[in-house]
Amino acid sequence: MRRFTQLIQQLETSNKTNDKIAALVSYFSTADEKDKPYVIAMFTGKKPKRPVPTALIRQWATELSEIPAWLFAESYHSVGDLSETIALVLPPARHTTDRKLHEWINDLAALNGKSDEQKKEFILYAWDNLDTQERFIFNKLISGNFRIGVSNKMLVNAISKQSDTDSNKIMHSIMGKWNPGEITYDELIAGSHVNTDNSWPYPFCLAYALEAEPASLGGTDEWQAEWKWDGIRGQIVKRNGELFIWSRGEELVTDQFPELHFLREELPDGTVIDGEILSVKDGQVQAFSILQQRLNRKTINKSQLNDAPIGFYIYDLLEFETKDIRTAPLSERRSLLEDIVAGIITPGVAILSPVIQFSNWEQLAEIRQGSRDNNSEGIMLKKLSSFYHSGRKRGDWWKWKINPYTVDTVMIYAQKGSGRRANHFTDYTFAVRDGENLITVAKAYSGLTDKEIKEVDSFVKKNAIEKFGPVRTVKPELVFEIAFEGIAESKRHKAGLALRFPRIARWRKDKVAAEINTLDDLRQLLASTL
Repeated sequence: MRRFTQLIQQLETSNKTNDKIAALVSYFSTADEKDKPYVIAMFTGKKPKRPVPTALIRQWATELSEIPAWLFAESYHSVGDLSETIALVLPPARHTTDRKLHEWINDLAALNGKSDEQKKEFILYAWDNLDTQERFIFNKLISGNFRIGVSNKMLVNAISKQSDTDSNKIMHSIMGKWNPGEITYDELIAGSHVNTDNSWPYPFCLAYALEAEPASLGGTDEWQAEWKWDGIRGQIVKRNGELFIWSRGEELVTDQFPELHFLREELPDGTVIDGEILSVKDGQVQAFSILQQRLNRKTINKSQLNDAPIGFYIYDLLEFETKDIRTAPLSERRSLLEDIVAGIITPGVAILSPVIQFSNWEQLAEIRQGSRDNNSEGIMLKKLSSFYHSGRKRGDWWKWKINPYTVDTVMIYAQKGSGRRANHFTDYTFAVRDGENLITVAKAYSGLTDKEIKEVDSFVKKNAIEKFGPVRTVKPELVFEIAFEGIAESKRHKAGLALRFPRIARWRKDKVAAEINTLDDLRQLLASTL
C-alpha cells in the first residue's frame, strides 16, 4: 500500500507526461508482483463492487473524528473530495502495517455480504493502521474512483518501456475480461489469456482533431474521407458461430441491440468489424438524442424498437478469416470489407460507411458544411496507407468536425470543483432569458484559463446572493458564450431542452446580461435541426 501511495503522489504532482511514465516504470519495476495486475485494473476502469455505502463511511468518519455533521459537510465542500476529506479529519493512526495493496483489496471484497458492524470494525481497523495519505488511497479503493490523469495509452507506454514488450500487444492484452486476482503481471502483458474467449475485441483506433488546414496533409489521393457519425463506437465480433457487440468503453452490449443479431448468421466466422451504432430510420441516420432512448436498457420494448431502430455503419475490418489484419494498409482492409458487406443479405441495418468523393480540399470543405444535414459531426480523414493502430497515432487519422453551435448565456449558479480545483468555484450553471425570467439551460466547467477561473472565483465570493449547500446563487452579470454539439427536447430539464457536450467557448466581457439569447432562440434552433 505504501508503494502505491507513493506512486499516486508522484502522478498527481506532475503535469509532464515523461515524468508520469517514469513514475509508472519505476513502480512496475519494484512493486509486489501480486499488486501490479490490480493497479492496471484500477487505471483501466475495472471497478470492483463497492463493499460499503458512502453514507456509512461518512457516518463512521464523523463519529470517529468527533466533529459535528455540519463541520464535516463544510470541510467536504472546501476540500472537494470525500475520500480526502475523511483522511484529513480522522485522528492520527496509532499503529502501522506493511500489508500489500492486493491484500487490502481482497479484504474489502470480502466485506460484501457481511453485517454493517463487521464492515465498520474492519474500516476503523484500517484507518487506525494507515497514515493520512494511505488512508486517502484506502478510501479511494472503497469507491473505486481513481482520477489521476493516466490514460490507457500512457499506462501502456510505461508498461511497454518497463517490460520491453510491444505496446499494441499490451493494449490488446489489457482489454476485455481478466481477473487481477487470477493472472500474474507477466501473464497479463504477454497476452497469455488473449483469444481464449471467442468474444475478445481489439483496442480501438482513434483520431486526433484536425487543427490545421487540410491542405497541410498533402495530396488528396493519399486520403480517404468519410462522415464522422455521432453515435456509439462499437466492434462486432463473430467467432465460432457466436456474435458479440462491444462498445468503445469495453462494455459487452450485445443484448441491447437485437436488430444486429442477424449478423451471427450473415457474417463469416473469424470476422471483427469496427463501426458506429446509430439510430437509423427509413435509411436516414437519426439524431443522437433518439439513440439515447436505447442506451443502457436491460430490456427493449416494442415502442423503443419502433421509435429508435438501430443500424450499424461499418468503418473497418480488423479480423478476416480468423487472422488479425490490422497491420494491412487501410486501402487493403477497405477492399476486403466491401466484399464482406456485399455478402450481407439483410438490407438497411449493417451499412458500409460511404467514402466521400472529392477532387480537392476546397471541394471537401464545401461538402463538410452540409454535415448536419445527415446528422454527422463532420468528416473523418484516414490515410490510405495507415494501419489500424491501438489508440491514437498523430498523422494517420484526423477528425475534421464542423463548428459547434453557440449561445450567449449568463452565469447564475456556481459550485466549487474537486481535486486541484477544490478551492475555487469552477462548476457553473448558465441561463438564457425567458421573458422577464432567467431559465437554466446548461452546466459547464471547462473552457476558461487559470487566470479567468481566479477572476470568476473572486466574483462569486463577492457577489453570492444565496447559499444552497455547496451551491452559490450569484448576481446574473457575467456573460459566457457556450458551445455545444447538438440540441434536443428533454423532459428532465426545466427549459424542456438539453444541450449536447456544453462547454465554455469564451467569456463575453463585451456583453451585458440584457443581451443574452432567449429560450425562443434555442427553440428555433431546435426546430431548424429537425
